[in-house]
Amino acid sequence: MLATEKGASADRLHAGQDRLKAILDEIDTAFAIVEVQFDADERPVDYRFLEANPAFERQAGVNLRGKWVREFAPDLEQFWFDTYGHVALTGEPANFENYAEAFGRWFDVRAIRIGNPSERQIAIFFNDVTARKRVEHELHRLNDTLEHQVHQRTQERDRLWRVTQDIQVILDGQGVFKAVNPAFTAILGWASDDVIGKTVFDFVVPDDEALTHRALEHARTQNLPTVENRYLHKDGGFRWISWVASPEGELIYASGRHITAEKNQAEALRQAEEALRQAQKMEAVGQLTGGVAHDFNNLLTVIKSSTDLLKRSDLQEERRQRYIGAISDTVERAAKLTGQLLAFARRQALKPEVFDTGKSVATISDMVGTLSGSRIKIATDIPNEPCFVNADPSQFDTALVNMAVNARDAMNGEGTLTISVHPVSVIPPIRSHPPVRGDFVAVCIEDTGIGIAPEQIEHIFEPFFTTKEIGQGTGLGLSQVFGFAKQSGGEVRVQSTVGQGTMFVLYLPRVEGADQRSEMEPEPLVDGHGTCVLVVEDNVNVGTFATQTLAELGYDTVWAANAEEALAELARDATRFDVVFSDVVMPGMNGIDLGHEIRRLYREIPVVLASGYSHVLAKNGTFGFELLQKPYSIEQLSRILRKAASRPRWAQ
Repeated sequence: MLATEKGASADRLHAGQDRLKAILDEIDTAFAIVEVQFDADERPVDYRFLEANPAFERQAGVNLRGKWVREFAPDLEQFWFDTYGHVALTGEPANFENYAEAFGRWFDVRAIRIGNPSERQIAIFFNDVTARKRVEHELHRLNDTLEHQVHQRTQERDRLWRVTQDIQVILDGQGVFKAVNPAFTAILGWASDDVIGKTVFDFVVPDDEALTHRALEHARTQNLPTVENRYLHKDGGFRWISWVASPEGELIYASGRHITAEKNQAEALRQAEEALRQAQKMEAVGQLTGGVAHDFNNLLTVIKSSTDLLKRSDLQEERRQRYIGAISDTVERAAKLTGQLLAFARRQALKPEVFDTGKSVATISDMVGTLSGSRIKIATDIPNEPCFVNADPSQFDTALVNMAVNARDAMNGEGTLTISVHPVSVIPPIRSHPPVRGDFVAVCIEDTGIGIAPEQIEHIFEPFFTTKEIGQGTGLGLSQVFGFAKQSGGEVRVQSTVGQGTMFVLYLPRVEGADQRSEMEPEPLVDGHGTCVLVVEDNVNVGTFATQTLAELGYDTVWAANAEEALAELARDATRFDVVFSDVVMPGMNGIDLGHEIRRLYREIPVVLASGYSHVLAKNGTFGFELLQKPYSIEQLSRILRKAASRPRWAQ
């Protein structure tokens, strides 16, 4: 039985050895058992490979089993003998990495003593780490290269910090200077010791502090776009600095470029441009004043001569009527001249209405034919569909007549004048302006005349610019067209070829159609029948004329010199008055504000406004009030008062 148990143990031992050998044969780790040889002084002198697995032989490149190392590597370093000898003598394991010259490879080595100490045998595990060592070597090389590059860049940054002409500063989040470069001193005069520890607000011009606060707050969290502010110089002046900045951790790195010279140049250029504009403005004012003075002096000459002649006691009735007619006609011409000036300046108080431009062109074509003469053929092209606009129809007609008269003169009384109307979806580029898209109505007037020279086209809309002989035109016709177009939200374009003709195109915004309800105009010069009018006029002469005229027409009048007096009269007894007739331009409360106040307090009382010019009316319209343009006639005054007073009170 004992023999049987011993046999079983031996079998298990052999089986375990077989399994261990199979494992060692399969693993990639090199394994060997060596016997260390010592001399008489117990110094290791050689070792022999007793066992070696296939991985060891693959890495060594030779079958070492049973061989002494001195046989194949006589120059092997003493390190290997000393190391393995120490393990065999002491039993202390060894673990190290080393480069084996004999194999040209790096190994991670683990050595332990096995068996009886007297047998001097050790087991060695070799891991080939050559690939890893190569990677580590390359990483070390790259790290050294990177450190070198960082060092170089640091040196370059330091050199740039010292030699750059731009200011470089480091700030904390509160704007306290942590470092400034030499350029800061060169540009602003402050040494670094004057600056470090202080804030930017100790050096920023007070007027720029709010801007600098916003910039600093922005730079704490994100890159700062360009910001320009003024820094105090040590000499007491200031310098313009253009900054960019970026946050990094708790600090802000900022760079500033000195732009005082550029700012001074820009300011000098601005002043030069302003001086040029003023000179051009004065030249334009001179031309305008000269033109107005010339035309109005002519008109005043007619009026003055006629009034002098009317003073003669022996004047015949026929001549008296002729002089009175001349005065009346001259006043109308003066009013027309004033209206054209206001239209050009876009200060004309327009009365916009929705109307069909095609119908207006068809209606006015006969008048154009009369103005043009029999040798000029008038052709019209009007679409079947209506083309509605919201504009002042009277000013529209005037613009058409002005363009037609201009075309007639360009044709020397003979040729073809074509007037067409059509809807368009874009206004093409005009006078450097980009195209404008939308719904528009284009009214074209095209002639076959002599054309306009290119150098004159840019001036034709200027007031009093004319190529006609003296006395042949005021030079205000096309100015009125230009002003009317602009004030109505439109545009006017001109195309011309010398010797072939010219085309003017008036563009107006197109609108939806509306019911055309025309009110019947009352007859002029009717008896007032005691209708009571509150006249509000600050000018004594005009106020006297208005009240006397109304009295002669049978109206009862109360005259107030300003809006405050008018409101006091109404407060005293508003039921007395059938209508309020007020000037627009007055000191204190103007006529428009007065009208709004009356509309609020006494809605049943109609208000009629009178104005020679008002920028408020020109910009915003009449606010629904009836408007009488100065100078006005007795006929016009009586018609508009009767129209207002006879309207049902619920419609006010």
